[in-house]
Amino acid sequence: MAPPSAVEVEATSDTSAIVVPDPLTINGVPGRRAKSGRLIAGTAAPANSDMFKGHGHGHKPMAHRWDHYLSHEAASRKGNSLKGAAKYLKTPGLISLGGGLPSSEYFPFEELHIKVPSVGQFSEAETKDSGVLVSAGKYDLIEGNSIYDISVAFNYGQGTGAAQLLRWITEHTEIVHNPPYQDWFCTMTIGSTSALDMALRMFTQRGDFILSEEYTFATAVETAAPMGVRVVGVKMDEQGLLADSMDEILSTWDERARGARKPFVLYTVPTGQNPTGATQGLQRRKDIYRIAQKHDLYILEDEPYYFLQMQPYTGQNAPPVPPPTSHAAFLSALVPSLLSMDTDGRVMRMDSFSKVVSPGSRCGWITASAQVVERYMKHADVSTQGPSGMSQLILFKLLDEHWDHAGYLDWLIHIRLAYTRRRDVILAACEAHLPRDIVSWKPPMAGMFHWLRIDWRKHPLARDRTVTDLEEDIFMASIRHGALVMRGSWFYADNTVKHDTMFFRATYAAAPEDKIQEAIRRFGDAIRESFGLEQAR
Repeated sequence: MAPPSAVEVEATSDTSAIVVPDPLTINGVPGRRAKSGRLIAGTAAPANSDMFKGHGHGHKPMAHRWDHYLSHEAASRKGNSLKGAAKYLKTPGLISLGGGLPSSEYFPFEELHIKVPSVGQFSEAETKDSGVLVSAGKYDLIEGNSIYDISVAFNYGQGTGAAQLLRWITEHTEIVHNPPYQDWFCTMTIGSTSALDMALRMFTQRGDFILSEEYTFATAVETAAPMGVRVVGVKMDEQGLLADSMDEILSTWDERARGARKPFVLYTVPTGQNPTGATQGLQRRKDIYRIAQKHDLYILEDEPYYFLQMQPYTGQNAPPVPPPTSHAAFLSALVPSLLSMDTDGRVMRMDSFSKVVSPGSRCGWITASAQVVERYMKHADVSTQGPSGMSQLILFKLLDEHWDHAGYLDWLIHIRLAYTRRRDVILAACEAHLPRDIVSWKPPMAGMFHWLRIDWRKHPLARDRTVTDLEEDIFMASIRHGALVMRGSWFYADNTVKHDTMFFRATYAAAPEDKIQEAIRRFGDAIRESFGLEQAR
């Protein structure tokens, strides 16, 4: 039994009276879908975001072109010629003997059942007791039970991902960010690290520099290094990357002294930055975007922690800030994204389900201009392909059929409050167990990380040892005491630059609350031991 293999829509009723709000809201999604008709997308059906976007974007500008920055590799990609034949599958009466697709008859899966939380009952205990069993059958599409099934999801697909999940992702992006230019598109990824790897190959060549925070995601540096791409660290404060520092670097760039052309790519994690936990405020983001326009930068906006923005920290024993009372209140409490202010199409935003649903899904997406997404898709079709069809089917069942957009925002509000509680636990532990004359910190507003600054100049061996040596001593002392925290030097954007600061990164994401408290106590003992202070009682 074979399902349809092209994307089609099937009118269900007269929808002329339906008014879809612009910009799109959660309540407007059913109306838009009704006006579009029932989605029918079969095996390896080509799809793109334009099929699912609203028609109210015509007043917006078109994105800038980026031909002058695309690498030779990206510009010369032709894509997968065999997948290009899929456009003919919509031909009436066509019998396909072309594609090398295995018959779903030989997939050893008939049904899939997964127990997931009910909306508003998100705890593990509630899910175990009263969770909902969502199911997928092998031929639900043909049998009229669902628009997505095992026979489609478990077969080959397009690099964009399945139309069924891409529709949800496109709607979500429009609801949350509403990019202010016409030709924005989404396409799925197998995670943001892979997306970064592909983006660097699209925009850089060996010998180039890119810009990033002076302390940055270590894997980003390690991804760029084998390509011959180096990272210039931009100074930071408690709100992350400093726009003025970036402007100074670019305005004074000496190609002869640097041995490289002026950087034109910025990689940044604006929210809950890894490792510092810093979050760029609205004005800071506007300043960064203004400098990007001034120097014609292309921005890689990596946002795995965007929805881990927490309640404001009110201090120990202070009453908590009430949670958002509606979906609109929750969305308005989020710091606007760089994508949401991108009138030029100079931002590639990288989103992921890894921090808010499951890292093992290996499923995310980018949002960028049609030109950039088309080049990315050409690359994906001959390399990573789309995310696992099994992951896509599970996510579709959870996000689209079970929770829908409203339920997903309820889930995000739930984890916002959960991370707020964890953040407050580690802050209380630091207040209780760390020597404040040696260790200082700023309460994180988002993300998973707490950034601890060590005043190493107060160390009795500060005149005789380097910062790196003292950092190593403190790290090993912490290990001896039974607590693992990450060395700040592991996150240098450029380890050839001399640093005179010392930091350690702790995370409050996974350990039980009592273990967080105990680990910070042990780290405090390690600090006191290294600095020759009296141990806390």
